[in-house]
Amino acid sequence: MNETSTQITGISSMATRQMLTELVETYEQHLGQHVTIESVGGVAAARRVEDGEPFDIVVLAAEAIDRLAAAGRVDPGSRVDLARSGVAIAVAAGAPRPAIGNEAAVRDAILAARSIGYSTGPSGAHLTRLFERWGIGETIASRIVQAPPGVPVGALIARGEVELGFQQLSELMHLPGIDVIGALPPEIQVVTVFSAAVCSACRQPEAAGSLLAFLVSPEADAAKRRQGMEPA
Repeated sequence: MNETSTQITGISSMATRQMLTELVETYEQHLGQHVTIESVGGVAAARRVEDGEPFDIVVLAAEAIDRLAAAGRVDPGSRVDLARSGVAIAVAAGAPRPAIGNEAAVRDAILAARSIGYSTGPSGAHLTRLFERWGIGETIASRIVQAPPGVPVGALIARGEVELGFQQLSELMHLPGIDVIGALPPEIQVVTVFSAAVCSACRQPEAAGSLLAFLVSPEADAAKRRQGMEPA
């Protein structure tokens, strides 16, 4: 069996799931190369690559890819930056929309919310640091709802478990039952770069490298923007 008829496998965090789904579909149509990418929580994805599961490629936040490279689990020379992603804010569909135009407004909205949701990914870590900087961590601790790995914050908002939720725009924008009210204002926005690399356990590095070349090509830019990200 030649490489073009062998399936490429990959694993990614949830933030890039929609983007990769669209791009892989295009790649398969153009080249006839079958690609299957599993999207799970970022921590779980990194752990599975660390444990040596035989994936061909991995797509995660840049820092996680760097750690995998240091551990010898991906080929450092294959690493490419795919997309940049910011954090957005959402409420239940039809719910009142608090002002979020500047840092003070976001802080006030958080203090007024009955419950605040964020993820275990980079956006959640950023929110935790913001709460500490603002000195409100203890005040809102009992109202914090952290989404389990792989569960969108938007799903908790739609079920009424979270009033005000924060996550990568790409993870919020397609979910039913919620309204995305905007991005974090520039002074407190955090941009996560999502990168990809060929895994050390890859069984077909040439085919995997060809896929990564497509994912960073200009042909992929429009899909990235459609899915709430910017080309890296």
